[in-house]
Amino acid sequence: MSSTIAVPGQSPIAETAPLSLCALEPHVPADRLVAEMVPPPRFDSVRFGTYVPDPHQPSQTEAVEVLSGFAAGLGGAHASGSGKRKWFSRKPAAPAGPLGVYLDGGYGVGKTHLLASLWHATPAASSLKAFGTFVELTNLVGALGFQQTVRTLSGHRLLCIDEFELDDPGDTVLVSSLLSRLVEAGVALAATSNTLPGKLGEGRFAAADFLREIQGLSAHFRPLRIDGEDYRHRGLPEAPAPYSDEQVTKAAYAAGGASLDDFPSLLDHLARVHPSRYGALTDGLRAVCLTDVQPVPDQSTALRLVVLADRLYDREVPVLASGVPFDRLFSDEMLNGGYRKKYFRAISRLTALARDAKGLVAQ
Repeated sequence: MSSTIAVPGQSPIAETAPLSLCALEPHVPADRLVAEMVPPPRFDSVRFGTYVPDPHQPSQTEAVEVLSGFAAGLGGAHASGSGKRKWFSRKPAAPAGPLGVYLDGGYGVGKTHLLASLWHATPAASSLKAFGTFVELTNLVGALGFQQTVRTLSGHRLLCIDEFELDDPGDTVLVSSLLSRLVEAGVALAATSNTLPGKLGEGRFAAADFLREIQGLSAHFRPLRIDGEDYRHRGLPEAPAPYSDEQVTKAAYAAGGASLDDFPSLLDHLARVHPSRYGALTDGLRAVCLTDVQPVPDQSTALRLVVLADRLYDREVPVLASGVPFDRLFSDEMLNGGYRKKYFRAISRLTALARDAKGLVAQ
């Protein structure tokens, strides 16, 4: 579908109409979910050598050293697909202790950069390493079933879990059981979060009732604290103020490969698409343009928006918007509640993507 934009003093310019995310309902086969368990495009080229530690934060330098050694220790052959651990090295057995590392730190200190660097540095074929967010991992179990997920991942040398969070008792039991089975099969684990392993679930549900499962999860990991400021804010300008509906619409038509949606309508559409498909929803997009951004009305809607923000950030898709600024998306009650870390992460990431979108607007 094409349209025209009139420019004073010039002939009308034919433009291709932007896509609408609300018109898309992608189907994602289970095998694609497995094949896509690799670091997102934003982290294709990151390595330990491209991580620049803050000289005022020695824990960042320590994290690079610890993770480099951890990766080097994962070079032993693994019985691919057998679900049983087999070693062909004559080296002494690894010391007793957790076969996993857990990166804990605030927003934007580079935890995902380090996790992706670990994935790249681990001496194993890509097919023997898996990388995904906590939500993507639980979605994989939903798509394949528990036993098939165990069989699929048991042949791996390494499973990296980004944004490890426990939001309900069901997830606690599910992930605890899954990781226990994988550890028994010889799979090394690495995870990032804003919450130390022993504190997972606090403020969201009756964590004390699931203490055994939470302690079981904690036992799989060696915590590694990473201190520092949000790198997305270091020396960068404040997020641009929202644009007008007219500016956003004009930019969507001019950009090519952009989407254009009314924000409230998009929120309604997200309720009809499973979060495991949000990545596919953004396939091929060069930019997301949103009009009439408003505060999110309820927590269920807010959590779906968090997942979309994560997928857009992973894929480096700029977001141009009109309406309220992104730091006003979530109410004070939400920002002070049990999911506050998710909401602050979404604000941080959407702010970064809004900066990326500034070039879409004609000056």
